[in-house]
Amino acid sequence: MSTPSAPTLDRPAGAVLAPPLSGEDQARADLYALLSRLLLAPPDAELLDALANADPILAQGGELALEQAWEQLTLASGVMDPQAVADEFAQLFISIGTPPVNPYGSRYLSGYINDAPLAALRADLARLGLARVRGVGEFEDHLGALCETMRLLVAGAPGIPRRTLAEQKSFFEAHLAPWYARAVADISAAEGANYYRLIAKLAGVFLAIEAEAFVVGEETHD
Repeated sequence: MSTPSAPTLDRPAGAVLAPPLSGEDQARADLYALLSRLLLAPPDAELLDALANADPILAQGGELALEQAWEQLTLASGVMDPQAVADEFAQLFISIGTPPVNPYGSRYLSGYINDAPLAALRADLARLGLARVRGVGEFEDHLGALCETMRLLVAGAPGIPRRTLAEQKSFFEAHLAPWYARAVADISAAEGANYYRLIAKLAGVFLAIEAEAFVVGEETHD
């Protein structure tokens, strides 16, 4: 399934030709792109319709939970009103004062937004040749922005090379693994979470599969 990505990182000019991604890596990149899009902004009517008509994910190995989470999200997408989803997004993530959910790595790792973990992330992004797009409101350690970064590490982009599995693993384990489960649990448990409870479930299941796959991949290459 092809999904729009969130423009959270600068992409240097100049096209770089690369061989096609494997089917597995393309699926990973697509899911990261979709999660980024849904976590950074509510889906519009067009995206809801695309999700409602998306092909099912066929379970492989221990991925039955991913198949089920995807099915629940696509079914809900066919009956959700875009304005209701937009209102839900605003209630959860945008409010006067402190919103119910703040899915930023710094908040979960240090207790404060825009703290030391964000500085460490920015240093790693700089080493990878990535930076926040000028004018984007969310910090780089937002869960949606990190999903977009992982998409770029997996798939690359014009002027941005794909990264090795070891580099993907290193970034994931440093900047997502320590806190993503708490963030998606908070989204799921937040009052008023309906459609976003299903998004959080899909995110949690997919990121858990990624975490396990990185460990298995490391063991395979030992």
